[in-house]
Amino acid sequence: MGRLSDLRPPLTTERLRLEPLTHDHTGLLVDLDSDPEVLRFVFGRALTREEVLTEHLPRRLREDGPPRGIGYWAGFEEGRFVGWWALAVDDSDDTTAELGYRLRRDAWGRGLATEGSHALLDHAFGTLALPYVWAVTMAVNAGSRGVMTKLGMTHVRTDVEEWDDPLPGAGLGEVRYEITRGQWTGVTTSAAARPRRRADGTSAGRASSSPHRGP
Repeated sequence: MGRLSDLRPPLTTERLRLEPLTHDHTGLLVDLDSDPEVLRFVFGRALTREEVLTEHLPRRLREDGPPRGIGYWAGFEEGRFVGWWALAVDDSDDTTAELGYRLRRDAWGRGLATEGSHALLDHAFGTLALPYVWAVTMAVNAGSRGVMTKLGMTHVRTDVEEWDDPLPGAGLGEVRYEITRGQWTGVTTSAAARPRRRADGTSAGRASSSPHRGP
């Protein structure tokens, strides 16, 4: 049987080039997950190369997402790898996808997580016509929650579970955010109506894909 088609397109924004994640990006992913601070709200520690290769890479490269236009993308700013973004497969609902992102520490605080996520939501709703997209993070992860809020996502619930080895803050639970296609249309229509300003105060037109939308 031939290899299934990959319908994930390359995506570009004002500052980012997002390309479909493949085995060619393995070394970059290993390096990303070797920073314990990057994984502070995920595992609370760095991952070994073996853990990335055997446990996590197969999930990021699963073959049932790309034929549907979803999966993972590797992000580059001026040719430098800055992290990954995802519309991950939801095994319980094939009409939606889970938004995710993980950035190198030196790429934090400049709006790149929001900018790349904006491009993925444009693809999810504009190209794939998904009815909604969701995301989860720890309740104490203020940075990730800020990205979701900037994207126009709504906090719909908080789930508190018992863990054998809980991370700091786990007692406050995990929060789920969602956004529908109709809500996204409202967000992008509102953004298009506002002129962007360059540093010199002059107006700038919209980029061909997503604009820089804050930190």
